[in-house]
Amino acid sequence: MARRSRRKLLVTGAEQGVNAFKAEVMRREGFAVDPNRPDDVKYEVAKTLGVPLQPGSNGELSTESAGRVGGRIGGTMVREMIRLAQENLAKQPNK
Repeated sequence: MARRSRRKLLVTGAEQGVNAFKAEVMRREGFAVDPNRPDDVKYEVAKTLGVPLQPGSNGELSTESAGRVGGRIGGTMVREMIRLAQENLAKQPNK
């Protein structure tokens, strides 16, 4: 089975904003994030989780290990998006 090299965002041009959001969220979580390469934070997250993720091929990595890294990043981003949405809803005037 062929692997997808990268997921595409549904909204054209949103990648820069998503990357900036990822960088900010993960920076607040205490990770060193290069704003020019926010995807590289996955290596630091992997290191803290004890997952041997390296640049290049990681074919020997289990799905579970890869999911732990992605889950930590994605889960943190989703929690922050929910917090922001709740904050914005609370600011809306009652109708």
